[in-house]
Amino acid sequence: MKRFKDILCVLEPAKTCKPALERAVTLAENNQASLTVVGLVERVTAGIGMPDGGPISARLQDALVQAREQELEPLVAPYRKRADIRTKVLKGVPFLEVVREVLRGGHDLLVKTPEDPDWFDRVFGSNDMHLLRKCPCPVWLIKSSAPQTYRCVLAAVDVDEAYPPAEIGARRVLNRHILEMASSLALSEFAELHVVHVWDAVGESAMRGAFLRTPEEEVDAYVQQVRRHHERALKDLMQEVTGKLGKEAAGYLKPRTHLVKGWARKEIPALAREIGAELVVMGTVARTGIPGFIMGNTAETILSQLDSSVLAIKPPGFATPVTLEG
Repeated sequence: MKRFKDILCVLEPAKTCKPALERAVTLAENNQASLTVVGLVERVTAGIGMPDGGPISARLQDALVQAREQELEPLVAPYRKRADIRTKVLKGVPFLEVVREVLRGGHDLLVKTPEDPDWFDRVFGSNDMHLLRKCPCPVWLIKSSAPQTYRCVLAAVDVDEAYPPAEIGARRVLNRHILEMASSLALSEFAELHVVHVWDAVGESAMRGAFLRTPEEEVDAYVQQVRRHHERALKDLMQEVTGKLGKEAAGYLKPRTHLVKGWARKEIPALAREIGAELVVMGTVARTGIPGFIMGNTAETILSQLDSSVLAIKPPGFATPVTLEG
């Protein structure tokens, strides 16, 4: 999977983070990429009788940082012969400092183990969701139970063009990036590649209802027309991406497409479970150049239902609302 140059891996020593570190090291090896491994600590603020920034709080902050550095080294040491690994400790709100590190270092991939589910049973914790929304580079959340080699990769694309004209171009680019990355990964892992697009015929239920009383054959013809439109769009996308792969690679990969009627928030997690996908590659934000624009309810609902690892991609030009100051 030769496309990354500067990888950032976030480790939380108290958790099972070996699969994420293994993956980051392997990617660094295969891509001849730089690898930075970071730990996180809270920023010490003034407490009762402790002036903010005073000698006691400063010593406590330094002690926390040193303790985390000592925890990181034994985790990283076994991999130093395989890659040139830099380590550092970030202080502050986890997702903010991680995004700032991405901005400072120009990292083009973030790898980490998901947080533990919180009390309302979300698959990803709040810091993970912030990263999925706001991190400018791809975010690869690798479950602690992830296999060392993937057997099944699912790429979720959206070829529907019923969006404002300003968004359509960004969505097309995003679809290509999702497929190119999923294809490259599936080839390097010798994994099956599945591609899913979920479509819906807008207004079908209303047309079939008692109020409009549209003849059944007209509704069926309309639905089939919509289906053919989505089928052509998905076929065109697949031909474009497989054409770039080359005949030999495309012939070996033989991606399986799934054109599913329904709601993406329901059908994508269901298909991932059905085919046993160990990794889902998908977009989380489609608009570009709008600081603070976060992913929609559909992407967030899909992510909250997935049991697999996730590689989340944003389109070129995405503007994170996080700044280096603050």
